[in-house]
Amino acid sequence: MSTPMIIVAIVAAVIVVGTLTICTMALKRRRELQHRFGTEYDRAVGESDSKLKAEAGLKVRERRVRDLDIRPLTNPARESYADQWAAIQEQFVDTPADAVAASHVLVIAVMSQRGYPTDHPDQLLADLSVEHASTLDRYRSAEKITGSAAPGTPSTEDLRVAMIDYRALFRDLLGEPDALPGSVTPAPLTVDQDDTRPGIDETQLAEDQVTIAASDPPSGAIGRSDGQAGSTRRADAGEPADGASYAPQTIG
Repeated sequence: MSTPMIIVAIVAAVIVVGTLTICTMALKRRRELQHRFGTEYDRAVGESDSKLKAEAGLKVRERRVRDLDIRPLTNPARESYADQWAAIQEQFVDTPADAVAASHVLVIAVMSQRGYPTDHPDQLLADLSVEHASTLDRYRSAEKITGSAAPGTPSTEDLRVAMIDYRALFRDLLGEPDALPGSVTPAPLTVDQDDTRPGIDETQLAEDQVTIAASDPPSGAIGRSDGQAGSTRRADAGEPADGASYAPQTIG
């Protein structure tokens, strides 16, 4: 083989190797983005002309969040927010719509405390997607219900689902809620067949039973959306006042 042919073969081999390397790196980066952003990756791709543009946008999000002063909560702040959430859950028994609105405000407060700019909702969602993509869709669903709460259109059960979804991001933002000093395992938010919504299986619902509050509002003790109290309230000791056990009730 002549020298020019050898040179051409070497150059061709270098090009092939280089192309394979670039493709491998691009594939690795794509998988990293898919793993990090989850459904947010699919959302970005669906809203873009191509995967490359969508991925470029996700990389911009990562760079922006790296430049923000995102910080963990101190233990006292974490405990304080957990106590506030517990109080809101108690409020849900009598005034579900007000409690859901309050939980939204509390989640926004935690975002701000962590260092997320909250002035622009769309940008806020983009920022949150970098570290909290796994719970962001649930936050969107809760916000949608909250947005329609003023006219009184959501049912009490819709409001309870919104509360659960807000709690998912709230727990994510709080960080390590199980490590709270003095935290106790709450009475779980009872979920029966009527409480299950599409896209969330029983395992995922079980994961929502967090230890950031003294108790969760059981479905058998949910107030009505008209602001009137629902079923019998629990006594201070955490048991029914009349000694009877509670059973889940279907919300009409």
